Parts: sequence; structure tokens; C-alpha cells
Amino acid sequence: MNRVAIVDYGMCNLDSVTRAVEECGGIAVVTDQANELKVANRIILPGVGAFPDAMRNIRKRFLDKILYEQVIEKQIPFLGICLGMQLLASRGLEIEDTEGLGWIEGEVRRVEPFGEDQRIPHIGWNEVHLVRESPLFKCITSGKDFYFLHSYHLSPKNEQDVLGQTPYGRGFTSALQRGHIFGVQFHPEKSQRLGFQVLRNFLRI
Repeated sequence: MNRVAIVDYGMCNLDSVTRAVEECGGIAVVTDQANELKVANRIILPGVGAFPDAMRNIRKRFLDKILYEQVIEKQIPFLGICLGMQLLASRGLEIEDTEGLGWIEGEVRRVEPFGEDQRIPHIGWNEVHLVRESPLFKCITSGKDFYFLHSYHLSPKNEQDVLGQTPYGRGFTSALQRGHIFGVQFHPEKSQRLGFQVLRNFLRI
């Protein structure tokens, strides 16, 4: 059974992610400790809040170093959720220009509304249109709805990193993959059956 480290950097309530992982068959451990991250065979980085605060907390706890060792050097499968996906970027432009983890080349920018009827933050259900196949979306067809809650999005520099797109505002990348590194802008733990399918797929990768 997969031992899943859910990274705690002091920014959000992790109960719903923990329960979802356990319901999908994983052993969930919420942690900011290097020894627990080192024995995990899956890592999830969730997040709600501001990019600069998150990176500040991650660096204060030296989590950037241990995550680099486990994910980049040892290639442990990784999933970033919402802000956790954004933190993979080279830099974030929320509030102030902030260096991210730098695993995915690109910038985190504010979602641009298209028309007066579109509000920011983007809250609620919206489609994810897949641009290529991925084990993360096995048994899920393109265009299905997932639950979103965000004002910013990661804009990858390289098109090959893009896995899914969502047509809200001027459109944004809502799922990405680079090898064993995955990110979703939506909340799978709040996206009911299909969100849980995403988590099950991640546990099987």
C-alpha cells in the first residue's frame, strides 16, 4: 500500500486531502519532517493562500531542499494541488515577484476575466480539456468538470508540460505533467467521483 506524504507548510487545513487519500487506498501522513518524507513513496503538496507566504514557509522549514532530493533526485511521484501546483513554477507574480520551486518553467499570473459576467476568484465547477493522454486521467474523458477555487494560475513556458486546459477567463492550464511530476489547479478532494479517480490514478502511478 502506498505511503503518501501530504506536505504541511502551515498554510491550510489538510483534513479533506488526508481523508480523500485514505478513502482512495493510500496511507496518508501529514508532515513537514524530512524523515517522514524520505520514507514516502508518493508526495502531495496541497495549498490555499498566497504564493509568497507559501514559499516563505516552505523555505523556513527547509522543505524545498528535502522535496528536491525526493522528487527531483529520487523521482518519487509528486502531485501539486491548487497553490501546490503553482509553487512548481519558476516565479510567482502574486503580491510580489517571488521565486518558486522552479521545477516547471513558467510564471504564476492572475486569472484574466473575459467579460463582465466572469468573476475572480474563479469558484465552482468547470471543465478540464485534456490535450494529451496521461496516467493521471486514466478512465476520465476530456471535458469533465472539476471543482476550482483560485485567482491565479501557472502559465508554463513549455507546451509539452501542459496536460489539461480550462476555458475560464482567457483560458488557463489546469493540469500539467513533466514525467513523474503532476499538478492540478482544481481540488480533486472536493471534485467528488472524478476527483477521487484522479487520486486513485496517482496512487497507481
